[in-house]
Amino acid sequence: MSDETYAVETPAPAMPGVRVAILGTGKMGGILLQAFLKNNLVAADHVFATVHHPDRAQALSAQFGVEVTTDNLAAAQQADIILLGVKPIQVPGVIEQIKPALNAGKLVVSFAASVKTRSIEDAAGCDLGVIRAMPNTPAMLAAGVTAVCAGRFVTPEQMAAAQRIFNTVGRTVVVDEKHMDAVTGLSGSGPAFLYIVIEALAEAGVNVGLPRDVATLLAAQTTLGSARMVLETGYHPALLKDAVTTPAGCTVDGILELEEGGLRVTLIKAVKRATQRAKELANG
Repeated sequence: MSDETYAVETPAPAMPGVRVAILGTGKMGGILLQAFLKNNLVAADHVFATVHHPDRAQALSAQFGVEVTTDNLAAAQQADIILLGVKPIQVPGVIEQIKPALNAGKLVVSFAASVKTRSIEDAAGCDLGVIRAMPNTPAMLAAGVTAVCAGRFVTPEQMAAAQRIFNTVGRTVVVDEKHMDAVTGLSGSGPAFLYIVIEALAEAGVNVGLPRDVATLLAAQTTLGSARMVLETGYHPALLKDAVTTPAGCTVDGILELEEGGLRVTLIKAVKRATQRAKELANG
């Protein structure tokens, strides 16, 4: 047997040379950080993250092998793309902190709910590319959906880069900014609404005699499979519903109960109310 060894060549990142800063590496920022590294989107030594507490910075740096500090300005100065993962109320202060690092060649991607691109552009004081994004929590399993919209100075190349970033955690759609509050109400808040639906289906299963773990599995997997049917067949949900609903069968009786209970209207009202709240926060 030969003693000769061969070095394993590390594949080049999907976005070679691009430097990314994540300012505010909380829940969503952490999800994106892990996705970048798992999918080899950018090199680990080209990722710069920040958190509020030094102890947390040290722990994240050790966990992921990237530079994590509490210095937003230093991270922003090193990056081509700056992701804002801080709370909406903190965005103005962070933009003021990093203003010396901002210029027309950089891209800021904000996933702070209800913060408009124009407000970040104005605070930056330059022709800064700003993209607003609304991801949702299933991004944790790379099953999320993110809506993105472009500010006034975003180039096609910058928009493509933002889409590549969020494609690591699910699907991405491009919308006009006027639709972002509706996105917040539908896909941003939507997982919570669907968890209630799954919980209710599982409770119903228990009520008719199923063990709770079995009922929960059946409810959750049925929801997952139904969603995949809509996405992968391209059929309208009403058509898929009709395919399950046989004449004089069990399903049509259940549907009549849903309609009588107002499930359809209640879900519509929930999305509308969440959208209205997003608008209130945006104008806050």
